[in-house]
Amino acid sequence: MTRDGEPWSAASGRLPGSPRSIFHGDDPPDPPRRSKRSRAGGPRSRAADGAEQSDSALEGDHKDGADGSKDPEAQARQVCLRLLTLAPRTRAQLAEALRKRGIPDDAADQVLSRFEDVGLIDDGAFARAWVESRHHSRGLAGRALSAELKQRGVAAEEIRAAIDEQISPDAEVSAARRLVDRKLGSTKSLPSEQRTRRLAGMLARKGYPAGLAFRVIREALEAEGDLGFPEDDPPFDEEELDTE
Repeated sequence: MTRDGEPWSAASGRLPGSPRSIFHGDDPPDPPRRSKRSRAGGPRSRAADGAEQSDSALEGDHKDGADGSKDPEAQARQVCLRLLTLAPRTRAQLAEALRKRGIPDDAADQVLSRFEDVGLIDDGAFARAWVESRHHSRGLAGRALSAELKQRGVAAEEIRAAIDEQISPDAEVSAARRLVDRKLGSTKSLPSEQRTRRLAGMLARKGYPAGLAFRVIREALEAEGDLGFPEDDPPFDEEELDTE
């Protein structure tokens, strides 16, 4: 789908006019400018006509009802387009936004289905972009990423597909090692058991399972020459995931 000749890519997480990622709080791009008639007043190009027809199909006419109220589907289209201009959203996120604005469910479903048909809503692409961004920028493991996407209404099968596609078991181990190496130096003054607890808690909050966490921590401490790793893995809370 294009708007005024500019491609929109849910998989890359970028909007027209903005080369930056959608997941880091960037300012929204300037709205695309519509094509103008030539100075001579001649007919516009087919591309300009096609772009305007595409806008019309999505935005619809701003029709008012007999009582002067605005058509709920037109309202729903306006809300969705405005939110999608700021950042891609899942269908569930847009549906919630429409409910909060009092849009009837049947009108919301019609508009959301139309947006899915033309590719403006794509939960699978959203999940893939989310996993890629959050894994590389914050080191989150599949478990934490799954929790985040579930909160945003992505279906379980799409979550699993995105995680399996983006993060292999070896990649998850490598990410855990990088996180431990980054934190290890700041714990040198602590006893071995306290170091282990602190590092394990950090990995737990990012979604790494206990077995993997303690294996990576043990390797890091032994490589450093700290042989005081506890014989029994100390308990730590796995429930508080890093979802910020």
